[in-house]
Amino acid sequence: MITEKEICNALKSIIDPDFKKDIVSLGFVKNIQIREKKVSFDIELTTAACPIKAEFKKAAEEAVTGLEGVKEVEVTMTASQKKSPHLHENSGLKSVKTIIAVSSCKGGVGKSTIAGHLSREIAGRGFKVGLLDADLFGPSLPILFNLRNIKISVRNQKYVPVEESGLKLMSFGFLLGDSPAVMRGPMVSNYTQQLLHNVEWGDLDYLLIDLPPGTGDIQLTLTQSAKLDGAVIVTTAQSLALADVAKGILMFEKVNVPMLGVIENMSYFACDNCEKKHFIFGSNGNSQLTERFGLETLAELPLDSEFASKLIKRDDIKDAADKVIMALGKSSISNVTTPIVSFNDKELIFKWPDGKVSAISNFNLRVSCKCAACIDEMSGKQILKKDDVPAGIRAKEVTPLGNYAIAVKWSDGHNSGIYPYKSIMESSN
Repeated sequence: MITEKEICNALKSIIDPDFKKDIVSLGFVKNIQIREKKVSFDIELTTAACPIKAEFKKAAEEAVTGLEGVKEVEVTMTASQKKSPHLHENSGLKSVKTIIAVSSCKGGVGKSTIAGHLSREIAGRGFKVGLLDADLFGPSLPILFNLRNIKISVRNQKYVPVEESGLKLMSFGFLLGDSPAVMRGPMVSNYTQQLLHNVEWGDLDYLLIDLPPGTGDIQLTLTQSAKLDGAVIVTTAQSLALADVAKGILMFEKVNVPMLGVIENMSYFACDNCEKKHFIFGSNGNSQLTERFGLETLAELPLDSEFASKLIKRDDIKDAADKVIMALGKSSISNVTTPIVSFNDKELIFKWPDGKVSAISNFNLRVSCKCAACIDEMSGKQILKKDDVPAGIRAKEVTPLGNYAIAVKWSDGHNSGIYPYKSIMESSN
């Protein structure tokens, strides 16, 4: 008779592409049952919308069916259930499984459009999805979905979201209409709380929150009032936008929201008569953002009038949604790969998980900064001159950023630099 050990050994041939480990070692295989020649088990993934779920199921069925003595295999695909954060009893978020913030620290980069595209794409895969437009001063959702003159109903003392194309939608714009929002801090926080907790979201697999630009009251209220499972930052490669990306990363890290990655919008355009990509803010593209911030670039989306004005199915949006979901899954499993960092007046010292110790001088690390103030946006060349950096430069504060980088406040007043661990490993002695 087939044994559980033989089944597990067979399933070890299935490797998760993100974690680079087999699904048995990762603890994905659950509830193995053997009844004569029939084998059944669950594969519990980190997130319900895992884009390779079907591939895992097929590979598992083939691996176990090939074992001697097995005639029938039943594989049930499930997703891990996180413990719900402490919410007050009447919160509309109580049955929301996963919350993802879509953010930008600079306006006009297409964040709301991308939030709409991602929401519609994930909902189109059969998942229960909500989209919250949390911008009180410039709500975009009513225009984006062409929902004018909407009257929001109230049920059980909660706002009932508008349902459109399989999505549940809520925006302050539905309540405000065309009137301007004139309010101060306490009112802003109060309305933000209402949009979060006083909406009858019901049972959702995913709630995407379209944050307003910046790092102000609304963002802080949201991160303090709801447990966000991850954040995506939308930007262009323009220096003014990139300068604010670092601020967004630091904000989310300070409030313990995992960074999933960066989406570069308006990255390029393609001429009508050729397929060549023309990068309007420089030609570095994907590698530029990854090199600067250490975060994965989840997508490079084109400058396209159709994309900006219509929520339609596109392969690049499908790929972006896949990357967001996979990054969400990766962030949910603890994988200690970060070094222990210490510093003194001369250098920063890194003790890596494998026991190796390396160091880089304060001067060399400061000179290597790739923030928007130190790098030319078009050429990607360093504009910071060595002569401009004090010889006795020293780190005043070092902040770990997830498992991908550190942020450093320097004695010369510079504090917008983010240093990826990969770059540090390459340059340290």
